[in-house]
Order: sequence, then C-alpha cells, then structure tokens
Amino acid sequence: MELQKETLTQGRWEEIFLRLYGKENVKTARIRCAQVLEGFEKTFGKGPEALFSAPGRTELGGNHTDHQHGAVLAGAVDLDILAAVAPNESGRVRILSQGYPLIELDLRDLRPKKEEENTSEALVRGVAARFSQLGCPLEGRGLDAYVTSAVPGGSGLSSSAAFEVLMGTILNELFWDGRCSPVEIAQIGQYAENFYFGKPCGLMDQMASSVGGVVAIDFADTQNPVVEQIALDLEAGGYALCILDSGADHADLTGEYAAITRELKEVCRFFGKEVLREVPEEELLASLPELRQVTGDRAVLRALHVCEENRRAKAEAAALKKGDLEGFLRLVRDSGRSSALYLQNVIPLGEKTHQELMMALALCERLLEGRGAVRVHGGGFAGTVQAFVPLERAEEFRQDIEGFLGKGSCHQVRIRPMGGVRLA
Repeated sequence: MELQKETLTQGRWEEIFLRLYGKENVKTARIRCAQVLEGFEKTFGKGPEALFSAPGRTELGGNHTDHQHGAVLAGAVDLDILAAVAPNESGRVRILSQGYPLIELDLRDLRPKKEEENTSEALVRGVAARFSQLGCPLEGRGLDAYVTSAVPGGSGLSSSAAFEVLMGTILNELFWDGRCSPVEIAQIGQYAENFYFGKPCGLMDQMASSVGGVVAIDFADTQNPVVEQIALDLEAGGYALCILDSGADHADLTGEYAAITRELKEVCRFFGKEVLREVPEEELLASLPELRQVTGDRAVLRALHVCEENRRAKAEAAALKKGDLEGFLRLVRDSGRSSALYLQNVIPLGEKTHQELMMALALCERLLEGRGAVRVHGGGFAGTVQAFVPLERAEEFRQDIEGFLGKGSCHQVRIRPMGGVRLA
C-alpha cells in the first residue's frame, strides 16, 4: 500500500515526531518526510510503501576504547537519515540519496569489490551480503529507496553508521520479518564497514545508532556485547549538547588514526595478547620499564589512557543512572584531558601551524568559564569537539563559537530515545 504525504498530518504521527525530534521540530519533521515521499515518486514513478529513519550518534564516553574491546557510553541524536522505500522483484537495489547520483547493484552479486571501497555502494552490498549469509532470503527480491540525510558529513555524528543501520533496518523489516535485534543490525553494519567499505572500525557507532537513547556498552565479548540503555534528559538537567566542527582538514590523517591502533597492538603483543582488554592493568604497570624500551613512551601512555577510559566510561554510566549530572560532567572533563595528554589525538604529530582541534577546545573552555564540560569527540586530530553548555548560555555560546569557527560550525543536538526504526 502506497504512502501518501497527506497522512503525515494525521494525529498518529504526532507522538512519533515528538519522540524523535522534539516539540519545536515537529513541523520540520513533517516537511522532511513529505519531501522524501515526493522525492521517491519523482525518482521511481510510483509511491513508496514504507518510511524508515536511522539516527546519527554521539560518543559520550570511551574515547578509542571500543576497538580494544573496552567500555563506551554513546547516544543516538535527533539528526537522522530518512528513507522512503518500496520493494521490487527485480533482484536489484536502487538508491537515490538527495544530491548524489543513483546507485544500483545486483543482489545476485554480493562479493566485496575493491573498486567500491569507501563508497555507499560498498556499504549497501556489505549489509545485503551479511543478511544473505545469515539466511535472509534475498533471491528475486529488490528495493527502491529515496534517501535524505540531516546528519552532517564529517560532523563526528557518524553518518556512515547511520546509513548502515538504515539499510539493515530496511532489509530486516521488509525481507526478514524483523528477525534481527538492534544489536545484530549493528554488527551487520560493522561487518559491511570492515569488509566491504574498507574501514577497520569498532562497533560503538553502529550500536548507538541501532539501539537508540544513551547506551552503556561493554565489548569484552564483541559477539555478545553487554548493552544497557540509560535515561538521560540533558535539558531537564539544565544543559545543551553541542557538537562543534573545528574546521580542520581531514586529509592525510589516515596514518595518525592507524598509529593509535598500531601502537596499542604493540603493547598487546608485548604481553602476548590481541587487545588491551586482555592485559591486566597491574601487569602493565609492573612491566613499565621494559615495556617503554620496547614500544616507546607514546604507546604506553595511550595504553594507560585506554585503561583509565574504560573505568571512566563505566563511572559515567553509573553517574547518569544515579542522576548525578555534575559528577558525569566532571568525568567528561577528565576524559578530554586524558585524550589530549595521554592518547594524544588532538594535535597531529609535528604540526605547528594547524592545531584547529586544540584551538576549538581552548575557545570552548574560555567561553564555558568552568561550567559544563568540553572534550575531543570521536577519532580526534581533525575531528569535532563535544561541549555540554548551560542552557541559559546556549544561544550566546553558539553565536560566540561560530564567530570564531564559522557559521554552521555548532550543532546543538538532543538525545533520541529510538534507534533505527520503521515510521510507516
């Protein structure tokens, strides 16, 4: 049954829009959904049959811990990717993302393709391949989708994970009767990114987008991570959550990101382990003199950061569960300090002229004057900054920081209580 944009004004949509986007954004949400339905009709010459949404995510705690099977704290945000969708029986997937060329792939050929690495096609093919491997019947099936995104690319809100979760939610709902859990959809997204897109990411981004709300995740067993949802209403606690684009150039930083995992692996190799979660901290500390000689000091400092950050992420979750927002913010500040000093993912090695991320952190600290919290957000180096800003100063903060970093550099977001979801 085709969806009609006129139905978006019916009362049943009010509750879902309120939950996903907040009261002041209901009108904008209706407009976006109507535009997606119209875009589908214009593109494919028919009406869509379903509407899906998957959110971006923000890392609240656990900086560079997930790939070491550590603990993290993350949250879905109210910036999402929307898709109007209709199944077809062509055996092909056709997707038009607003502003980009149409992509099309054959579901009979789900092998990884080197030429598709770092493309949306790779993510779609990888998600479909994993569903097929798990037993989802895709033969003779297909789908058309029109997609639009409110998750800014390069914002540190993980638009790629949101897209993977979106595709996983679509295939799960349309072709597999919702058999996959949110955790399994996240794992499918990670598989697509690791083996098709070509990025050896952890699982935090996909998990936060798929599960929704604030989630405390322990990756000690990556096949069966322990996931706990935590209620968080920052606005009720008097704070706004802002993600800031530092304005740095992401080019040529692959080596910086790779060095973190490489050096942590060197520490692990010293102890005969695969990931740092397997190395007892007391054994690491007892071996410091020899370890420093073998791996160098930066690798050891990075390992110490991960050990401390695992404890900190768990403590942050505990503070939120108790309603201790100020205690949580103190831990956020400690996390930022540890990332800058020990993990050292704020300033690219040897860079003197371009230190945009550190400059953004310094500006935020001056503007906040000891209130709230600020920290590096996500991968670091040329990434984004996360700031918890007192509500009464949020607009002033936005104007001031954009005066330094440029218009549109400050994204105020809310925690979204739902992950990847079928809206209709």
